[in-house]
Amino acid sequence: MSLEVIKMEKVTPRTLSGFMELLPADQLKMERLLGTLRRVYSLYGFTPLDTPAIESAEVLLAKGGGETEKQIYRFMKGDSDLALRFDLTVPLAKYVAANYAKLAFPFRRYQIGKVWRGERAQRGRFREFYQADIDVIGDGRLDIMNEAEIPSIICRAFTRLGLEDFTIRINNRKVLGGFFAMHGMGAPAEILRTVDKLEKIGPEKVREILMSDCGLDEDQAAAVLSFTGFAGTTAEKLAFLEGMRGKNELFDTGVDELRTVAEALPGLGVPEERFAIDLTIARGLDYYTGTVYETTINSHPEIGSVCSGGRYDNLAEYYTDRALPGVGISIGVTRLFYVLSEQGLLNPELACAPADAIVLPMTEELGFAAVTATKLREAGIRTQLYTEGKKFKQKLSYASKLGMPFAVIIGEDEAASGLVALKDMRRGEQVSYTPDEAAEKIKTALAESAGTPLIKEK
Repeated sequence: MSLEVIKMEKVTPRTLSGFMELLPADQLKMERLLGTLRRVYSLYGFTPLDTPAIESAEVLLAKGGGETEKQIYRFMKGDSDLALRFDLTVPLAKYVAANYAKLAFPFRRYQIGKVWRGERAQRGRFREFYQADIDVIGDGRLDIMNEAEIPSIICRAFTRLGLEDFTIRINNRKVLGGFFAMHGMGAPAEILRTVDKLEKIGPEKVREILMSDCGLDEDQAAAVLSFTGFAGTTAEKLAFLEGMRGKNELFDTGVDELRTVAEALPGLGVPEERFAIDLTIARGLDYYTGTVYETTINSHPEIGSVCSGGRYDNLAEYYTDRALPGVGISIGVTRLFYVLSEQGLLNPELACAPADAIVLPMTEELGFAAVTATKLREAGIRTQLYTEGKKFKQKLSYASKLGMPFAVIIGEDEAASGLVALKDMRRGEQVSYTPDEAAEKIKTALAESAGTPLIKEK
């Protein structure tokens, strides 16, 4: 009896368009970015949250429809209509509504996770990407100082990453809405979405859209452009707004809130050169009701906003009758990482090895090498034990290719004397120590390089 061998056709390995897949060194840089954000968010008293990647389509689309429904990854599993989450805000709304009785308010959470949108993949825009969100949710009301604290978190996070030349631009939707009402302009939501396009398409095209699509006359369109285009320092812009008081209650409330936020920022650790009132910032989403934020890297305006968000008055209106106002921001981490890498802003001096030290035994007896590796790990040193039967040069080449800062070499003489040869892979220096001494030397060297930032601006 003969067996017929069926030759299987090989499948070409490929990554789908719009999905990021990093090589090890870049993945370590991404983890560094995510870890920095987690530490900063935790520093401000935010609790971590991890909502399911898959939800009932009914839950995810409660606030959506239209473009959202076109972009969502939706599928049937048996009789269940399911979808992948397309942002982290809607799952947060569901979570707070479902767990209201068990939560303490204001509820402060951060979430860093992947979301999925089936939109056309473009350079720097992805179908699967990480978002890093923070939100503060109130029960019935939420104090304005929460809106002031958000820029402080953005400032600290970006500074920790190594960014030095960025601006947090702030505005208040009530100021804009009140201004439109003062000038008898209808359809404020449509006007806001149009104003939000100023930076992308310029004032002339915005003027055309304001008149053709928003129903404004020539004088009203000119007033919008003149108002949003007012230039000056923070103090000059606040004085400009103060001069328009008394004509609309919503406008006056917005000016009060904008002043409160701007004047609180220096005390919250945001230097004056790191923020600016920008009356063009509107945010296109309708649910924003108060302070809004956009953060840009000044040396790379082509990147656009790398962090945005704002105040909203009813997060969970589709899931509960309770008023749950909030304020939050989102960082599109995958896009930010891609752009930083493309612009050459990721620091080449940052260590990207999977371990701090590699133990290279040169003898068949591995007992001392195993003990040495264990001691290094107990000292908090990330350590790899390499036991493959390779030649010495091949072992060193492996360590060098991975960018290992230290190699701990153990030959027959070292094993017999209870010493190890500690090789600094960057400097090429090699000195003999006991395993404990080697651990201390490595820890000291790592501490000196621990402050190397992820981002190195040109």
